[in-house]
Amino acid sequence: MNRLKEKYINEITPALMSKFNYKSVMQVPALDKIVINMGVGDAVQNAKALDVAVEELATITGQKPVVTRAKKSIAGFRLREGMPIGAKVTLRGERMYEFVDKLVSVSLPRVRDFRGVSKKAFDGRGNYTLGVKEQLIFPEIDYDKVNKVRGMDIVIVTTANTDEEARELLTQIGMPFQK
Repeated sequence: MNRLKEKYINEITPALMSKFNYKSVMQVPALDKIVINMGVGDAVQNAKALDVAVEELATITGQKPVVTRAKKSIAGFRLREGMPIGAKVTLRGERMYEFVDKLVSVSLPRVRDFRGVSKKAFDGRGNYTLGVKEQLIFPEIDYDKVNKVRGMDIVIVTTANTDEEARELLTQIGMPFQK
């Protein structure tokens, strides 16, 4: 079993139950899924950029990304409906816990002059969105093979009903929020 999942079951669940005085273990907020989205705007001009992004996302997550396509045509961006413009991965279960563990303990501390992640990025329903400016913070990415620095959005979906519950859950997991 995963290190983080074990910690969740043995330490985080009892702590959250006492803090929010839940009656049942099933009320305790948990991680539901993690969606990692990488928009590749330059895929319009050259299609190879998307292949590289898909490959990098697969390396980071250990799962094959889905190519996302444009919903609308935008003439100013030379974009037609249905053109591939990004990639996304949805992680659940074992892989999700592994990814969060790696994100919190290895990747985020590698960000340059890192002061913690924003406390305001909750959506009101207990989900947290985090923007990463470069893919180099992940240990799997080889610095020499990177041809372009790309950012990505990481959405952490929890079963929490309020932002307060979700914030407490993520703090317990070890998310480095700003002081």
